[in-house]
Amino acid sequence: MSQDTSATESGAEAPRSGTHDFVVVSNRLPVDRVTEPDGTVAWRTSPGGLVTAMEPVVRDLGCVWVGWPGSIDEALDPFRIGETDLRPIALDAVEFAEYYEGFSNDTIWPLYHDVISPPGYHREWWDRYVSVNRRFAEASAKVAAKGATVWVHDYQLQLVPGMLREMRPDLVIAFFLHIPFPSNGLFGQLPWRKQVLNGLLGADVIGFQRVADAANFRSAVRRYVGNPSNGNMIMLPERPAAGGKRALPERRVLAQEFPISIDAQSFAELAQSDEVQERAREIRRELGNPDRIILGVDRLDYTKGIRHRLKAFSELLRDGDFGAGDVTLIQVASPSRERVEAYQQLRNEIEVTVSRINGDFGTIAHSPVTYLHRGFPRDEMAALYVAADVLAVTALRDGMNLVAKEYAACRTDEQGVLVLSEFAGAADELRRALLVNPHDIDGMKAAFTTALRMPEAEQRQRMRTMRRVVFRNNVARWSEAFLRAVETAAESRGELTTGSDDGENATLTTPIFLPTGIDAVLRRLAAEQQLTIACDFDGTLAPIVSRPEDARILQRAEQALSVLQDSPGVSIALISGRAVESLAATGIRTEGRVVAGSHGAELMGLPDAVKPAPPSAAERQQLNYLRALLSRRVRSVPGAWLEEKPLGSAVHVRQAEDPQAAERLLLDLVAEVKTLDPKGPKVRTRSGKQVLEFSVRAADKGTVLRQIREALPEAPVLFVGDDVTDEDAMRTLGPGDLGVRVGSAESVAEYRVDDPEGVAAILARLAELRTGVTIGSDSTAIEETETGTLRMPRQETAE
Repeated sequence: MSQDTSATESGAEAPRSGTHDFVVVSNRLPVDRVTEPDGTVAWRTSPGGLVTAMEPVVRDLGCVWVGWPGSIDEALDPFRIGETDLRPIALDAVEFAEYYEGFSNDTIWPLYHDVISPPGYHREWWDRYVSVNRRFAEASAKVAAKGATVWVHDYQLQLVPGMLREMRPDLVIAFFLHIPFPSNGLFGQLPWRKQVLNGLLGADVIGFQRVADAANFRSAVRRYVGNPSNGNMIMLPERPAAGGKRALPERRVLAQEFPISIDAQSFAELAQSDEVQERAREIRRELGNPDRIILGVDRLDYTKGIRHRLKAFSELLRDGDFGAGDVTLIQVASPSRERVEAYQQLRNEIEVTVSRINGDFGTIAHSPVTYLHRGFPRDEMAALYVAADVLAVTALRDGMNLVAKEYAACRTDEQGVLVLSEFAGAADELRRALLVNPHDIDGMKAAFTTALRMPEAEQRQRMRTMRRVVFRNNVARWSEAFLRAVETAAESRGELTTGSDDGENATLTTPIFLPTGIDAVLRRLAAEQQLTIACDFDGTLAPIVSRPEDARILQRAEQALSVLQDSPGVSIALISGRAVESLAATGIRTEGRVVAGSHGAELMGLPDAVKPAPPSAAERQQLNYLRALLSRRVRSVPGAWLEEKPLGSAVHVRQAEDPQAAERLLLDLVAEVKTLDPKGPKVRTRSGKQVLEFSVRAADKGTVLRQIREALPEAPVLFVGDDVTDEDAMRTLGPGDLGVRVGSAESVAEYRVDDPEGVAAILARLAELRTGVTIGSDSTAIEETETGTLRMPRQETAE
């Protein structure tokens, strides 16, 4: 359905007969009914974020879309626009008030946005939410073909997946939440929390905007429903179906982040058009050609931080660094939920604030704030983006915020600065923006000042990086990744059950895929133009052994890394706690690879500019004191030994004859090291698996991974590690990256494997997907099915 497609009601095409293989379900249909100047009535594409994101998907795949047309007490017949069949769902005035304005927007919306406004909990609202969700589910089940994919969207319809699962077990069901999902402490307030979770768990795949949102959901499921999770996969046991139907078989539900995006190329082409370029110049002339323009584009909603932005701007003018005429703020606030009292109060407050700012700081020739309470078409928005020197996105909480990505896409001149709230999902990807805490007014003022005075060279550097991210992670890639995960989930669901002679489904106990759900992620990474693979060594690529000098990388892992390294666009990094010399002594290939030793204190294989500085005189002196102390104390415990590193030492107790004595030694050393020369460099302590490390320079795997990423071409990262020290690197990963933890210890990684053989299997699968080369297994514990999918015995590892 193209942006400019419209159809008069009398001339709208009839829908196609029969059922459909792809069904989209959302609260609103993707069209609005408008009256043209000549009096004719037409349907036009809605301007909302969901429609903008889904438009290319629907255009390419075709579908039937189930949703409410936007009118109250009106039943419309199905109709078709372009390749989309539309199935309107009618709402009466009571349903609109209680299901939509009530439970959806006065209960779920504020609750999921950190209770910025107090939610209302009313049983009649909940009852209406249930009944309307059931109507959506029934309409979707009616138009879906056997085995069809049904993609349900957003917080208004959280019960639909579970209802569809009961009605149509044959369907492949997906759900995407466009807003944040709250932490347990907030979500637990909801009286119907278990019903909502069970509703969502009817889906095969549940998509979220951010890593934290998916983690919050899995945590809520464990706490309030009791279903365990393995990485991003939630395990659902077999359970009876309603009404005496056949039992619902054991299932797995993928709950993972899929950051939504935009059609970046179309925005860039629009921004470069002569009409938009001329309109951008005209906008600046209409404003009196101010030196700088700050732009804010939001729905009029209390979560968007408009009040905080106006306060910071007002104080910026009050402080006198910028005067009237130097800078103008354009605030576009499109109308939203105007019948809800909280939104009416917000509008009044913002309009009063704008009037006060203009009264206090305006001149006859200039108003500091231009406030526009209406929506604009895409071409006008593109012109505003081109005209603005700074875009301010200061949401208090936001699932993604596509405006930030649209701004980057439109800045084909690589100029402009993005001031972005760290509480918006876009902050995970657009890391070169000026990130702000919108509650910190002084911090926001400082960011505005930096943005308004930023040199063009720095603007270009930051904007170029953000544009690369937006164009690489565009809406097509978002939809492809999500639908690929849905397809994989459907295939793996089939692997869980086999048909017996009487046609009943029998649950398989072993094997399952290793790790569950990772194949879709590996497929996405394999298709990337650029890819960085970073791995720890001991316990990750090589099994833990009693004598560290005997450790060797598994043959299958080395073969996979070598095949990947020879693939264009792939960079390999080894990030180890070992010294580089010790790592090389194991025989692992280091040629052509980035090698970080001693937790990043040593770094090889990157340009000289990012190499760590050699030890200073003070560091060498403190290091000598440290080694003398450690050497003396380690000799007192038979079997303990000391490993020297360029900037520190490690005490190993894995071979100690007396475990209790070894434990006392480590505790004593932590205390005794504090007695070293306080005027010298601070000695850092780091615990590992039966090892205690000391260093005279701060270094960790997270810092060195960031250094490596900055030096290499922009690329998603696969990081694999087994130790607490690897968590520093795991925590730097963002959307599009993949973290894998070896073992069962607590981790922020999305996926887990049991041991280095599992790591080798993942690397081999990635090599096969990217290059077509199949790499044999080191062990019969891990197999490859006929389809090449990795599998091993079931894991019961907690997340």
